[in-house]
Amino acid sequence: MSKLFSAYDLAGLKLSNRLVMAPMTRARTQDTVPDELTALYYRQRAGAGLIISEGAPVSEEGRGYLYTPGLYNDEQRDGWKRVTEAVHEEGGRIFAQLWHVGRLSHTSLQPNGQAPVGPTSDRAEGAMAFALDEQGNPGQVPASTPRALSIDEIKRITKDFVSAARLAIDAGFDGVEIHGANGYIFEQFINAGLNRRTDKYGGIIENRLRFLLETLDAISSAIGISKVGVRISPFGRLNDLQPFPDEATTWVRLAEELDARRPAYVHLSDQLSLGAANLPEGFAKSFCEQYRGTLIAAGGFEKDSAERALDAGELDLIAMGRGFIANPDLVERMRNDLPLAEVDRSTFYGTQGARGYTDYPSWNEQQKSA
Repeated sequence: MSKLFSAYDLAGLKLSNRLVMAPMTRARTQDTVPDELTALYYRQRAGAGLIISEGAPVSEEGRGYLYTPGLYNDEQRDGWKRVTEAVHEEGGRIFAQLWHVGRLSHTSLQPNGQAPVGPTSDRAEGAMAFALDEQGNPGQVPASTPRALSIDEIKRITKDFVSAARLAIDAGFDGVEIHGANGYIFEQFINAGLNRRTDKYGGIIENRLRFLLETLDAISSAIGISKVGVRISPFGRLNDLQPFPDEATTWVRLAEELDARRPAYVHLSDQLSLGAANLPEGFAKSFCEQYRGTLIAAGGFEKDSAERALDAGELDLIAMGRGFIANPDLVERMRNDLPLAEVDRSTFYGTQGARGYTDYPSWNEQQKSA
């Protein structure tokens, strides 16, 4: 039997297979509360060994995109409860991805129209937020100039993540994933090219990792380390992040710190398909020598490449994104070598209702209609 379709023990949580539905922003909620359509979307895809939800902002300040469901109040918790119940009724497992975009936001999304926040006041050149333009219409707009966070505010954001994690568990999620990738707030602090702070959250590697690790420790104390995953994107270049001198050493040090804590998993976001450069030779080996827990990777996998990575022992779980959009039954299609449906990229984001969201048929539904 292929390893891809074999069961896996994820820190005591039994997964029926090793295919993970990667977190994908869909911007489908009219407000910030998951609705019945959200629940149906995730129910349809519950055949994944594990679903990681779209990013859920941990506060209003943490939002960088319109129509994204949050996790910072009771109404949102109750909306997500409909989602987790739907997934569990189908035998699936689901983690909530906890998200704060940092500087990658726009004043129209912020409380009282204030500036977004980040490690410094440097604006992300060329980065876009999905917000309201000058005419009040939704669309892609340049990220606003941020203001630098104080130490007290950094600690407050950690508390926001802890509160969101507790709400997630109350909503029935099997765990949470800290979004530390793709140029959002934690990676903004990790990146020495951006983070030029002179306090205990800037400068040396230990200081630049401090915010992420303090937040991981605080969430773990609240809900248990076995219910916490971490997503990172070593050498990420999204959203105006630049190279810096001790980059490889920084990520290997993080691997060492994560290994000491042993979260449920570490989820690597490979940005090669998004235009990033190849990882330096030997980096992957160095990272895996330091972090020896469950490792997930996402980034352009197909069935054959996924099986090779598992067979070689390079990864424990394989995350796929776009394939799950057009194929709610992706696991069964891959298991039985059935053709995959093509995705309509024009419906990736937005509020078109069911179109491009829950109207993709399974293979069985497709055959019946034919």
